[in-house]
Amino acid sequence: MSDEAGRKPARVVVADDQTVVREGIVMLLGLLPGIEVVGSAGDGDEAVKLVAEVAPDVVLMDLRMPRCDGVEATRRIRSRYPGTQVVILTTYADDESLFPALRAGARGYLTKDAGGDEIVRAVESVLSGDAGLSPGIQRRLLERLSESGHRQAHPSEPPDGLTGRECEVLVLIAEGLSNQEIARRLHVSTATVKTHINNLFAKTGLKDRAQAVRYAYAKGLARPPAS
Repeated sequence: MSDEAGRKPARVVVADDQTVVREGIVMLLGLLPGIEVVGSAGDGDEAVKLVAEVAPDVVLMDLRMPRCDGVEATRRIRSRYPGTQVVILTTYADDESLFPALRAGARGYLTKDAGGDEIVRAVESVLSGDAGLSPGIQRRLLERLSESGHRQAHPSEPPDGLTGRECEVLVLIAEGLSNQEIARRLHVSTATVKTHINNLFAKTGLKDRAQAVRYAYAKGLARPPAS
């Protein structure tokens, strides 16, 4: 993607709501070979409008932004301007940040400790049709696939209006994990796990973890241990 190779530099837009961070990323990108910064945005709405105006090759997109967050902005850009790829550049690497962004159409995902070389590789990868994922994110995806392979598949329609994440928590309860262990497994806070448990108990009318285990078995979300 370098000019030396006779190819045009990738035209990049940076979207981040923190001015200092955004300006720092723009400055860094200006020093990297094969990249031309063609604009910057302070939130998702601005990013979508800027893509319409300048038609960049890639948007480096933060996730947590006011008015329109990075996931929604990614969804709009990929739907309206499929010629523009999105690489998430964020502080967050938890499942609840990663998977919605990928489902929205992001082709790359980096954390903000990524170096210049890693950013260039991600941009090159998404423009060549590959995924631009940091090594840590690749490991997390593999872990998630491995975890899914060790659990019985969820029904296509979760029972009683449960969300996919609430079903995951329920399965882990059935496996005997504590709230702290579930939090580590799902890469979320213990408070988030408690919220999911309260929600699934409210939806199902369950009173305690023992009932939750029996419910998970009855609904086919988990299998009883072999006797």
